[in-house]
Amino acid sequence: MRLLALPAFDDNYIWSMVGDDGRALFVDPGDAEPVLTAAAEGLRPIGILITHHHADHIGGLAQLQEHWPDLPIHAPQDARIGIATHRVGGGDAVQVGDWRFDVLEIPGHTRSHIAFYSDRIGDDSGEGLVFCGDTLFSLGCGRLFEGTPAQMLGSLERLAALPGGTRVCCTHEYTAGNAAFALTVDPDNPTLRERAAAVRGLRAASKPTLPSTLALEIATNPFLRCDSPAVRDTIANRLGHMPADGIETFAELRRWKDVFRA
Repeated sequence: MRLLALPAFDDNYIWSMVGDDGRALFVDPGDAEPVLTAAAEGLRPIGILITHHHADHIGGLAQLQEHWPDLPIHAPQDARIGIATHRVGGGDAVQVGDWRFDVLEIPGHTRSHIAFYSDRIGDDSGEGLVFCGDTLFSLGCGRLFEGTPAQMLGSLERLAALPGGTRVCCTHEYTAGNAAFALTVDPDNPTLRERAAAVRGLRAASKPTLPSTLALEIATNPFLRCDSPAVRDTIANRLGHMPADGIETFAELRRWKDVFRA
């Protein structure tokens, strides 16, 4: 199995899992062209996974369905996603070819956001992966368009409970900008400083910073470290009092990130 991150728009990735025989699934194809190009180069689409309804994640579905009318499209229970062959929610399982995924409900960015997790994907890494859309980013998290801080923190904790080696396949190349914010929040974190330097090197070489791993995110991502004394102290300085719990810490982190400029 090969894992590919196909660039789309300014900073999106359309993830693809490709078997040895060229059969491939695609995740959140907001633009059909990268998928069509991959198919022209020999990949054979056998399924699509959709994490949420935003246009940069579903915009290519109509064109792809024209090319492959029988292609299975697994999507959340959300009427705003007009094209889907299978509606799924938390606790469901999805089978695409030889790959099986567990569906996790992770609301917050949108109310119907889901993730697809597999711990058995048939490659040599011995690790699983999660397609988490715009909920968990490398060194960050998504904006709260439709959910509450409590919902989003619960979703992030649900993802963080997966095995540490799980590869985090989010859908935007935001790591460099997120690193600047993370270093402002948690400047004395040596693992974060090392990671930020590695990210600068990757981007200077025009290489993707993804996938990350959950273990690395837990060690460096401030949104997964709301119980960390260092993060809580930083937020206490902003609030003028120690946050009452992780939800208050998260809520202020997210408000701060919404207006942060490096």
